Amino acid sequence: MVYNIHAGKDASGADNLERVAALIRETSADVVLLQEVDRGTRRSGGVDQPAELSRLTGLHMEFGRSLVYQGGDYGIAVLSRWPITSRRTIPLPVSPPQDRSGSLHEPRVALQVVIASPVGALTVINTHIDASRDDRWRRQEIATVLTVMDSTRGIVLFGGDLNSTPEGEIQQTVRSTGLRDAWQVCGVGSERDGLTYPADSGVKRIDYLYFRADAGCARAEVIATRASDHRPLLVQMRVPRRVP
Repeated sequence: MVYNIHAGKDASGADNLERVAALIRETSADVVLLQEVDRGTRRSGGVDQPAELSRLTGLHMEFGRSLVYQGGDYGIAVLSRWPITSRRTIPLPVSPPQDRSGSLHEPRVALQVVIASPVGALTVINTHIDASRDDRWRRQEIATVLTVMDSTRGIVLFGGDLNSTPEGEIQQTVRSTGLRDAWQVCGVGSERDGLTYPADSGVKRIDYLYFRADAGCARAEVIATRASDHRPLLVQMRVPRRVP
């Protein structure tokens, strides 16, 4: 699952982290890539959202901070049914540095984890890149992510909120590397059924899961829910078993 959880709030700003956790449980998602996650911020009442989601779902968790925010941290997270054996947070620097909340200039990040899955080691890269109208920030951020992808061996899944639509430059750049867009490969329904934002109307597709040709997918669907301001993308992957 790929899901921007809007700091555990729906589009109206109502707290609903338990609804997010319930959705994860109901879908039986094994690996969840989360964006817009708070850890100990004032706006989220000091709640450690990654730890709370781990508790509510029973899944392993790793968090990657992209911003010090309101007395806590803001960033991305990965939940996994299976143990996470390694992790690293990768800065996505841009030039010139981009203004962010509170006049800070911290770069966005990607979170890379290795999961001890039943079919062998599975590398997952989660990110949330810039939302500005101008592609110049996203262009630099995605270049770093693709360099990491290229240097990573074995089965790799890459996804997140990429704040760009399928016909745009950023997605064309990603596809030009040979990465396969799960919705394009195995999406269920019409093109409109794949729209992930906003949750109440589904106007555009900006949330993705990509994989290389050594894996495949059987089904991809966007779940109609208003638990966040985004709709989650749920993908059933086909991953070959690897010899350790």
